[in-house]
Amino acid sequence: MAIVRGLRKRRRAAAASAAGAAESGRSRRPRRRIRLENDQRRAQLLALGVQAFSERTYDDVSIDDIAKAAGISKGLLYHYFPTKRDLYLAGLRTTAAELIASTTAATSDMTMPPLERMRAGLDAYLDHVSRHARPFVALMRGGIGSDPEVVGVIEGVRATYVERFLEKAEGTPLSDLLLSNRPLVRLAVRGWIGFVEAASLEWLQKKDVERTTLRDMLVDALLASLRISAGART
Repeated sequence: MAIVRGLRKRRRAAAASAAGAAESGRSRRPRRRIRLENDQRRAQLLALGVQAFSERTYDDVSIDDIAKAAGISKGLLYHYFPTKRDLYLAGLRTTAAELIASTTAATSDMTMPPLERMRAGLDAYLDHVSRHARPFVALMRGGIGSDPEVVGVIEGVRATYVERFLEKAEGTPLSDLLLSNRPLVRLAVRGWIGFVEAASLEWLQKKDVERTTLRDMLVDALLASLRISAGART
């Protein structure tokens, strides 16, 4: 009987040991990757890319780190963005589109007086760049030197603002000025946009001026530039 009891104890111990090993094996299994739809995955990678390129220089960003943060393999990331440059450019275009959309929405009410629309657009611009300071700085300063596509994204933002300003100026007190010397007005607005960018970057870095003070200065600068354009000889 003692022998039988001993055999039973050893069997129970072996079974317990096997169950423990199985449980331990389950706990060591890699975490299941979450499967996302293509658009969702691309949006996730874009967001991670924008964050990474905003926080570190282009050369310091690792595709391995982005893939790890997304919970996918590097090979799958390359399915969506074949190179790091492709991911960077896509992030820049997203940042640019969001910036333009924020200001377009604020100036869409054409019943507002032109000066009020101008203030509303600048308020939206400054609010947006303040909330998204790092992506905005990355957009304006670029990260791959003189890469023509990077320059193209930035110049595209500037060109869009110039064209929309000229379009919305039609039917306002600025119409006569546009008719008399549109090329000069275009130059004035383009130069003013460069001033807005430089002033915004400085403001984001130091924040030693109230936002409304900066906005009013930018409005005054545009009006002064337009007055000079109106008085210039062709």
